[in-house]
Amino acid sequence: MDDRMGPAGTEDVDADAEATTAGPRRPLDQMRILRAAVEFIDVNGLSKLTMRRLGAHLGVEAMALYRYVPGREQLLDGVVEMVMDELYETTNAGGLSTSWQEYLQMQAHAVRTIAVKHPRIFPLVATRPPSAPWLRPPLRSLRWVESFLQGLHDYGFRPKVSVAVYRSFATFLLGSLLLESGTLEDLTITEKVNLAFIEDDDLSSYPMISAVTEELKDGGFEVEFEAALEDLIERVTVMRS
Repeated sequence: MDDRMGPAGTEDVDADAEATTAGPRRPLDQMRILRAAVEFIDVNGLSKLTMRRLGAHLGVEAMALYRYVPGREQLLDGVVEMVMDELYETTNAGGLSTSWQEYLQMQAHAVRTIAVKHPRIFPLVATRPPSAPWLRPPLRSLRWVESFLQGLHDYGFRPKVSVAVYRSFATFLLGSLLLESGTLEDLTITEKVNLAFIEDDDLSSYPMISAVTEELKDGGFEVEFEAALEDLIERVTVMRS
């Protein structure tokens, strides 16, 4: 991989200007690099991430990173693992809930918290190939899925029902949270121009939309998430019986 090239094939000529070299340098290690990558994407977006820019962010040459991370693709996998580890630690911090319904609600809200905290990383979590092909995004961590299935088992769910709940749960979260975390900020200038070319955004031609513009701008994601979660729990009640 040519480290001077960004993900869209453009030369990364401004990377040196982004260096933050003030103060003594801390020793590099893989965890520090991955944490820095998460921070970088949170602030700048996935499309801006290159090995050179990340090196500049850490105050080192890009080549220094390759000792710990083979390349950008492995870096992205590591970023996903960091976020999934954060989710695992969050959802396993306490004991069992008082009911399986509360357990599912707690798990769902924990995943949503991660998606809201890392909106520029969550689509990556949802789309990177999982370690096992039968894992459903965004719940692509073997450790998390094992814990989730164990939690359902502790509430008396049969194995086949637990698998059905896991699949429904993952599908619900993927649809709700991928939509919520989706953003145009990471689109290239060319893509934005193309979108503008496809359809004029002058609202004067759309009186119905104009009348409810403010309501449309308020995505309503939290309300929809809660309503869909309640629907899911009702479906699980049927599955369990």
